Amino acid sequence: MTLLTHERYCDEIILRTDALRAAVRGADLDATVPTCPAWTLRDLAVHVGGAQRWAGEIVRTRATEALPEERVPAFTPDGDDPAVLDAWLADGAATTAATLREAGPEVKAWSWYERDQSAGFWARRMAIETVVHQADAALAAKVPYEMAADLAADTIDEWLEIVAFAQAEGDPEAAELRGGDRSIHLHATDVPDAEWLIEFGEDGFTWRRAHGKATVALRGPLTDLMLVFNRRLAPDSDRVELLGEAELLDFWLARSSFG
Repeated sequence: MTLLTHERYCDEIILRTDALRAAVRGADLDATVPTCPAWTLRDLAVHVGGAQRWAGEIVRTRATEALPEERVPAFTPDGDDPAVLDAWLADGAATTAATLREAGPEVKAWSWYERDQSAGFWARRMAIETVVHQADAALAAKVPYEMAADLAADTIDEWLEIVAFAQAEGDPEAAELRGGDRSIHLHATDVPDAEWLIEFGEDGFTWRRAHGKATVALRGPLTDLMLVFNRRLAPDSDRVELLGEAELLDFWLARSSFG
């Protein structure tokens, strides 16, 4: 697995936010987001912008613990005007990316992910957070969604790392992802070597980039695999092919839904 560069993640925070803004602009901000039904499209946009500003402020202040929202400048937009929301999203993404660039990937800053307490973690996390929520916005606004192959693949890698961390930390749902010598294979049909093998053992699950026979296999374009894996596309969609025991993939998706 090869991470993208810190500079690329900073760039993508802005680019993915621009794409999200384009999806939101002119859409019904009161529309329900199908993949996040507790949110309206406006709620989704405010969540993304607030998360970016929160992460940027953690890095800017070199925080050693989580920051309360009230300590984050302009954590929410001022008013309900769609133009204000759009400008707030643009400014937040630009400010966060600039803060992360200036810090560099090695600067220490608190994160909930104990294995990586750095600005580099936040650059990757905020880029991928925006990748996934851009998909939510596109679905709600009924506009097309596209993603670069390397970024889609990294989104799968990062989610596997997070679920593995949650299992190690004792999350009760992630703890069930073990046993039975079962396995899941993800196979992108449009990108060479974009394959993942997830294997369930008695002590938990492991994963690697590999081809292999599995209990269940999901095949399709890489972006669609990423969307299924992030619960933004149904595994029985005609955009992907599901082979083997579909119940195991459902089991995984149900127990990795805390994010």
